[in-house]
Amino acid sequence: MSHDPATVIRQALIRTTLGAVMISFSAVFVKLAQVNPTVSAFYRVFFGGCFLLVILLVRGELRWYGGRFLKLALITGLFFALDLYAWHRSIQFVGPGLATILGNFEVFMVPAVAFVIYGEKPSVRLLLSIPPAMIGLFLIVGTPWGQLTPDFRLGIYYGLATAVFYTGFLMVFRRMQSESGSPPVIYSLMVVSFATALFLGLEMIRNGESFAIPDMQSLSSLVGLALMSQTLGWFLIGQSLPKIPAAIAGLVLLLQPSLSFVWDVLFFNRETSAMAWTGVVLALCAIYIGATSSAK
Repeated sequence: MSHDPATVIRQALIRTTLGAVMISFSAVFVKLAQVNPTVSAFYRVFFGGCFLLVILLVRGELRWYGGRFLKLALITGLFFALDLYAWHRSIQFVGPGLATILGNFEVFMVPAVAFVIYGEKPSVRLLLSIPPAMIGLFLIVGTPWGQLTPDFRLGIYYGLATAVFYTGFLMVFRRMQSESGSPPVIYSLMVVSFATALFLGLEMIRNGESFAIPDMQSLSSLVGLALMSQTLGWFLIGQSLPKIPAAIAGLVLLLQPSLSFVWDVLFFNRETSAMAWTGVVLALCAIYIGATSSAK
């Protein structure tokens, strides 16, 4: 295997691109599953955790990492459960494309939390990226707020809540991985997946929801969601992202929300005007600037 730096970066870029494309289908699988949002979220992480467990068993890498790791994993799982709970509902109300773009607004919220908790001042680039992101969102919606249906407005709220909860997930997950003697990322993802499934499963029981999968379309969609998004997509990105320059990585990861919107138009006949496409481009550019402005 070549250790030439250019070759290493090129191979990492290919894997990261493939991972981003896989994850871009997440919202499509959620829509095709045609089950309650909490049910699709539960099976995403439960099946995903099972796939990751098989990989770890084959590698012989299962071991106990202590109670502190488990506590942080449970907190991370709670944030991720809230993230998926909100995001899967946003998909139902506003569609896969807009829901995914809204979820990516976490790039603006992570620096805000870092400022409050750690006193890290946000960069000028980040602050300048916020107005075009909001303008892009208004252009995508394309209708005055008061004329939107209650469900559509609720979907936007859920999408923004997704960004908030995903911010919490990222902050705790990074803390968990920065601990001395922390496990490999794939092990952490496996434990967090099962912790997330635990919280979502308890919510299903609380609401009296059935764990039954209605038909083969739902089963294949849920398995595809778990395999491509929760397992292979993040595995490829997690293994390759640190080897790519931050600016390029940010650009590649924009494939996920960009393609999610394209799939929404192609597969679900979303009506999108030229103004809405302008909003998509503007919002994605703002997300890229926000992501790369805090690359460290």
